[in-house]
Amino acid sequence: MPSYARKHQLQQSLVYHAFSRSNGRKVIFQEPRDFDHFKRLLCEYNNRFEARIYHWVIMANHYHLVVEFEYPELISKFMAGLHRAYSHYYHKQYNAVGFLWQGRFKLQPIQKELYLNNCGRYVERNPVRAGMVREACEYEHSSARFYCLGQEDGITRVSPDFKDFGAEVVGRQSAYKEFLKAFVSKEEAYF
Repeated sequence: MPSYARKHQLQQSLVYHAFSRSNGRKVIFQEPRDFDHFKRLLCEYNNRFEARIYHWVIMANHYHLVVEFEYPELISKFMAGLHRAYSHYYHKQYNAVGFLWQGRFKLQPIQKELYLNNCGRYVERNPVRAGMVREACEYEHSSARFYCLGQEDGITRVSPDFKDFGAEVVGRQSAYKEFLKAFVSKEEAYF
């Protein structure tokens, strides 16, 4: 049963910034097949739990999701199942043992109307902040390509606020790409 604080969060918002890091910051997404397997799990759990993942990124030792649940009480089952399934895969793939994840996942409720796009920008800019790419859409393991280039990934559901970036698809994609570049470090500290 969730703690009082978790219950309170579940009643206040239906959109969440969920994230988790590997135990000891160990690289747990090593090969392209590891990223691909985690993406398949995200697709599967998205459908199984009637979740809508609006923004996401998978880095070498952590991941972020901006997700909305039809039934918020399923968040813990979604996250626990995702962690268990990837841990099973990783241990089998690399003949490893022990804890893969650093404690329990983190969950931050997001005010949908005010912060959904900004949190999405924070999530998708992870590879840029890490110095891996110049632009977020260059990184193949995030939802940035969905919004900037129109590349379907089977994971991302269109954010309710994406329509605010323009009337036509190409214009929206271009405006979103510019939005990813225009960030404020103070804003990023919030997430």
